[in-house]
Amino acid sequence: MIPLPSKPKIIKKEENTTIFEIEGLYPGYGTTIGNSLRRVLLSSLEGAAVIGLKIEGVHHEFTTIDGILEDVISITLNIKKLRFIMHSDEPQKVSLNIKGEKIVTGSDLKVSSELELVNKDVHIATLTDKKSELKMELIVGKGIGYIIADQQKRDKLEVGQISIDSIFTPIKSMNFKVENMRVGKRTDFDRLSLKIETDGTIDPKKALEKALKILIDHFSSLSEEHEVLDESDSIKKESEIKGTEEIEKTEVGIEIKESKPSKEQSVDLNMKVEEMGISSRTANILIKNKIKTIKAITRKTEKNLMNLESMGDKGIQEIIKKLGEFGLKLKEL
Repeated sequence: MIPLPSKPKIIKKEENTTIFEIEGLYPGYGTTIGNSLRRVLLSSLEGAAVIGLKIEGVHHEFTTIDGILEDVISITLNIKKLRFIMHSDEPQKVSLNIKGEKIVTGSDLKVSSELELVNKDVHIATLTDKKSELKMELIVGKGIGYIIADQQKRDKLEVGQISIDSIFTPIKSMNFKVENMRVGKRTDFDRLSLKIETDGTIDPKKALEKALKILIDHFSSLSEEHEVLDESDSIKKESEIKGTEEIEKTEVGIEIKESKPSKEQSVDLNMKVEEMGISSRTANILIKNKIKTIKAITRKTEKNLMNLESMGDKGIQEIIKKLGEFGLKLKEL
């Protein structure tokens, strides 16, 4: 039996960077676990970022503003550096209204009680004249990973708002190192060192715990809910589906009736979404929006699902395909 490693322990901590160490990993497992954690940390943790902005007198990003040193593209790049802690699942508005000669930073933003701006010292723009004026409104939303402007749900933005690329991940960097260590008489076991740096919106320890939970949930799902079936198992499973639909055939003047499994009759409309066989990411988005059963899904249109925060085309197609397997479909417009 392969021995299990020790629990992660903190070796060094300074501001938003922490070094963790995991000892006693079976040979080769240091790289396996290090790579898995790195991928999850950089791509799968939820964060908050600006998803759109509206600047008074500006209709697109390829322009300049009188009395302001930076052009709109430069201002947009500066705004993308803003890091928020968000206490709501609904998009929040942040406003800015500055007049006169001034260097504008994040501290000049008016933020709602549902938001916390972590880096208030971020430079946004430079007003170069006493008559200069900068009035803008930002939309902050939750998401995972990195989403380009074209993928943002434009129907959530008001007329005149500019959709921008959004960096949601709260992890700035994650590196790992594997060294040999002694366990008993063997000297080829692995010691894994993890160096995690966040943007200040989440503690590195909390980030590591979330990444571990994501991996554990996926492996638990594979081992408990989705057993590996061979062809004979699949045939057996099909035969156990409840409900039949009669198919009439006529052969040499004799009417023959045979039974065929009907998924539509057998499916439990009260089945929870996490049990229907879709990815955990898609299931979590549905659950977060209080869509908890197959019956609740069938009451939604494709447009309804597209309006859900973080739901993309891939997730919607996954849902449509799975409903089709049950003989069901989304509500039509």
